Amino acid sequence: MRTSSRSNLSFAVFLLSIDAGVLALHSSSDRPANESNKEYYLGFFMTLAAAALYGFILPLVELTYKKAKQAITYSLVMEIQMVMCFFATVFCTVGMLVNNDFQAIPKEAKEYELGEAKYYLVVVWNGIIMQCFFLGAIGVIFCASSLVAGIVITVLLPVTEILAVIFFDEKFQAEKGVSLALSLWGFVSYFYGEMKDSKKKKNPTSETELP
Repeated sequence: MRTSSRSNLSFAVFLLSIDAGVLALHSSSDRPANESNKEYYLGFFMTLAAAALYGFILPLVELTYKKAKQAITYSLVMEIQMVMCFFATVFCTVGMLVNNDFQAIPKEAKEYELGEAKYYLVVVWNGIIMQCFFLGAIGVIFCASSLVAGIVITVLLPVTEILAVIFFDEKFQAEKGVSLALSLWGFVSYFYGEMKDSKKKKNPTSETELP
């Protein structure tokens, strides 16, 4: 039973990893105009570093839950979220001050195609939605595990791409369709394996073990 569970898990993680890689194909077409190679590769490696860092945050949150010397409740989960977001805000604010990003915001707002007011509206709602996303992620860790949270986040990547095609008239490339199919396959494979294992645990006599 454990071998079956591990194989289902490995297969699901493999599919989800491939689906994320497929989305990266032909990503150079999204490169901004007049951007130097140095800036492009710097942004690429910083994106990889940010992804790796967030990949460590999920299991560390789960470890925090396990090491807590008190019962994990909804209020405690909210406190953890507040502390994480506070220090993340301080870190980003210092970085923006050093890089003079606050001075660039009014200029970007004036050049925004949809208008200055909608620029600030997008910024505000982006912050609100990201807070809901982070709260949902640590909530999934609380209810299940960091692995399940990572799987759900990975599945949402191609879904986001498809929504961009529907609402923002982006090009629907074959890679996006393949990525969506692989992510759904991996998602279903993982939870199907978990359902089979839970049934076997409830009915341990359903299988005859040979000596």
